[in-house]
Amino acid sequence: MKRWGIFGLLALAACAPESSTRASAQGQVCPGIIAGGMAGAMDVRQGLDDRQPSRMNNDGREPVIIRFRRQGGTQAAHVTASGASFTASTGATVSAVYRSIPAVAARVTPMERYVLERSELVESIEVDQIWSAQGLTPGLFAPLARQAAATLPIPSEYTEGLRLVEAPEVWDADGDGVLDVGAPTGEGVKVCVIDSGLDMGHPEFQGAVVASRDFLDEDDDANDRDGRGQWGQGHGTHVAGIIAARMGQGGSSGPRGTPGGMVGVAPGASLLIARVLDLQGQTQMSVVLSAMEWCDDQGARVVSMSLGGGTATRSTVEAFQALRDHGMLVVAAAGNQGGPVLYPASDPSVLAVGAVDAQERRANFSNAGPALALVAPGVDVLSTFPRGLGAFAEMSVENTSPLSRSLLYSPTGDTSGRLVDCGLGDSLDACLGATCDGFVAYVRPGAVPVDQAMANVMKQGASAVVFGTDDGPAGGAVDIFSLPRSGHWAPAVSVNQAASTMLRERLGADARLSLVPVDYTYVSGTSMAAPYVSGVAALLWSARPELTPQQVRDAMEASARDLGIPGRDFVFGHGLVRARNALQRLP
Repeated sequence: MKRWGIFGLLALAACAPESSTRASAQGQVCPGIIAGGMAGAMDVRQGLDDRQPSRMNNDGREPVIIRFRRQGGTQAAHVTASGASFTASTGATVSAVYRSIPAVAARVTPMERYVLERSELVESIEVDQIWSAQGLTPGLFAPLARQAAATLPIPSEYTEGLRLVEAPEVWDADGDGVLDVGAPTGEGVKVCVIDSGLDMGHPEFQGAVVASRDFLDEDDDANDRDGRGQWGQGHGTHVAGIIAARMGQGGSSGPRGTPGGMVGVAPGASLLIARVLDLQGQTQMSVVLSAMEWCDDQGARVVSMSLGGGTATRSTVEAFQALRDHGMLVVAAAGNQGGPVLYPASDPSVLAVGAVDAQERRANFSNAGPALALVAPGVDVLSTFPRGLGAFAEMSVENTSPLSRSLLYSPTGDTSGRLVDCGLGDSLDACLGATCDGFVAYVRPGAVPVDQAMANVMKQGASAVVFGTDDGPAGGAVDIFSLPRSGHWAPAVSVNQAASTMLRERLGADARLSLVPVDYTYVSGTSMAAPYVSGVAALLWSARPELTPQQVRDAMEASARDLGIPGRDFVFGHGLVRARNALQRLP
């Protein structure tokens, strides 16, 4: 897909020698600096984007779902076939024909819609809604979990989130880092990931993917990139790794990483990859409905959807019920807006998952409400990323090496310079004592969007940026940030509160940043929480293939760690999913 080129950019043009003076108090900027987004550039959309997820295309056609009336006990597939022919006869462009519901997806002009609405064959015409990925949106941030405790040694591939849901206790009971013979690993279970596609060449997925389909380009190559080889957001790769990254098949993990990389909740599960999300992490409801029927055709037991938006319609409710009736459990992200659970997670046939951090506290972005069923790790989650597009960050100031996280989509490279206080980064004179020779900017986030703060301090001469954390619990929290994927940016990291306190005491000292390309990254969002539950469901079905979706769901809900007020509540649902306990609760 588009706009991954920023990883190769160091994002700054050289300052002219005569400009090595402080930017003026009036907010004048260093000459020759290129900083920030590029208006109109790098924003060409492919695949779904050619169909314009904004409501109308250049041809004046609107995307809709057309439902047809059933006659008696007529099967949906038969009704749809005749309805599709009638729809096409009006001149409308039919893009999908469904069999589980009596409906088609089409693009219609106002006149064609007028004709369809007055036909006795047509029951209703629904809006073809826009649904979006539920990882954090660029410019937002959320507190990251504490660092892993340095206590008993653990196998290097076991991430904090993996241990929080007790997955290794199911398939590595003795903790030796080797899958136990005969233990449930997800083997024999197909998990369908409806998302942005996958880096099919990533070492963690070798032997894991059994089928794939690109519903944007309409082919069987579901790589997370466009026809020109440009990578997408990496959202689907991150989600799939949480579910089924393979044991001992690690990619490049940086100077402090491990050769094994990481392992997923269900390392033996088979993956079905359905690419539906476009370059901006968006899709249309009609595309997801097509992907769901494909998952059914491929024999999926679990459908994992880290996307949402819009509202329930008769077509969507029937489609999700059809998957449940066919023996599938649909798991969906609750959403990141801090409000009510989004659709389709709120659908009665779907299991909604919210996010907690490593200390089992609700993530401040995680949606809540009566539809919430479970929570899972969704803050500072380490997982797979398209090869070389993640970044491992190391920082040193004087004789200290504070914990730092690369900003998502930050360019890589080595940078050094004087650590300069740039305050809130909210103006062109925010950096105290800035010069155009280059420096490392220290910024307190929150006053302005991350990309605006970056552009402001870069124009004053910053060659790298550190985002600090002034508030929150001492010792553990870092903030997750994301840069827009288009534009010119400097290498940038965030640090936790303890590191922020230390850096503020060392302003003016020399600082060094090194960002190395890796095959993994940290991301926050309910998008990351949902696949943990999907992986646990795969483990249960691996142990007991005869279970119904309701039995699997009941076991996970009954065995969850109760958080918050006693019993099910709107903030945590039934609680934190736990794989070992769920296995013990099976009927």
